[in-house]
Amino acid sequence: MSRILLNSTVLSRRRLGVTALSLAAAGLTGCAGGGPSIGTPVSEAPAAAPAPQNTGTIGAGQFKAALILPLAAGGNAGLAAQSMKNAAEMALAEFNSPDVQLVVKDDAGNAGTARMVAEQAMDEGCQIILGPLFAPAVRSVGQTARQRGIPVVAFSTDASIAARGIYLLSFLPESDVQRVLSYAFSAGKRSYAGLVPDNAYGSVVEATFREDVSRRGGRIVALERYPSDRNKLAESVKIVAQSARSAEAIFVPDGADTVPYVVSALQSGGVDTKRVQLLGTGLWDDPRIFNDGAMQGGLYAAPEAAGFTSFSQRYRSRFGQEPVRTATLAYDAAALIAALVRTQGPQRPTDEVLTNPSGFAGIDGVFRFKPDGTNERGLAVLRVASGGGQVVSPAPKSFNGSAS
Repeated sequence: MSRILLNSTVLSRRRLGVTALSLAAAGLTGCAGGGPSIGTPVSEAPAAAPAPQNTGTIGAGQFKAALILPLAAGGNAGLAAQSMKNAAEMALAEFNSPDVQLVVKDDAGNAGTARMVAEQAMDEGCQIILGPLFAPAVRSVGQTARQRGIPVVAFSTDASIAARGIYLLSFLPESDVQRVLSYAFSAGKRSYAGLVPDNAYGSVVEATFREDVSRRGGRIVALERYPSDRNKLAESVKIVAQSARSAEAIFVPDGADTVPYVVSALQSGGVDTKRVQLLGTGLWDDPRIFNDGAMQGGLYAAPEAAGFTSFSQRYRSRFGQEPVRTATLAYDAAALIAALVRTQGPQRPTDEVLTNPSGFAGIDGVFRFKPDGTNERGLAVLRVASGGGQVVSPAPKSFNGSAS
């Protein structure tokens, strides 16, 4: 199948109803940088939350889709929710009058409230649910939506809540790991060491790291998890440094608060980081990483920058402020619905349509939903340099084969 284009011009239609969608109106492709780092797990909101806000609708089309966000939640969650709502509004405006109405609901960051407003939205005729943002809310909404045959396209990074009918549009850390390892193996790297943070994110990336290295026929010569305490972290680094001399690459999937310290400690432990390839995830997409001399030449996976740069410029022009990094997810979700309605008419999207193996092309590049509810993204591999990430392996423009 050819790729599905999700902009105001629909390129083709086949038996499935759609083929490949380009979510980016005005020809947008990938992105990187700005706002929270890619792959950072979103902190879950507390069980108790403020009362939900009155939210209204966006657009006046025949097809109704719910958009559930934690608008009344405090702190960064509420700010992110408002930015994502703005992005969804912008998507419909740029799509040139789609036959779509977004029914905006506020879950206030609370799973019980999310279930309640989802039921309200479905009673009001919504045929698909976009959101929520937090994993407990997605799980709650998914349970009630599944009973009524309503698909969910959610924004949580917790792959454990994905399932057929509950599709995650978020940046999943598993994709980062698989992409950077694919490139490392293609460059002949076969032996690996790893230093992984002892937290939920670390558990996810460690499991993917172990599985992917084994699947590709490589070997892990040393792997340690480290706590946030710097003294104990140094002990973990020392253990890996003693074994890493036989490694061809060292995987350090953490953010700019910790990775430079880890790399410096590895060097102090006798590891030649000019000989051993440093590998990371999208958390490395940070000026503090780029400006650290010890990090130069390290490789990580992330979307390319052009799409988010263009999106941010248009967002600033429209709303007078910077978007959060996750705003592109809401933009792409709204544009996806607009394109499906344009190609199919105002009928509920089926699992077959949503898991189209040709995928979709959005602000952050190509992506597709897998039958298990997770996603696959077309990511670039970038090299750390003082001026920012330099693309060494471009993001793919299409997918080959089926999503498994």
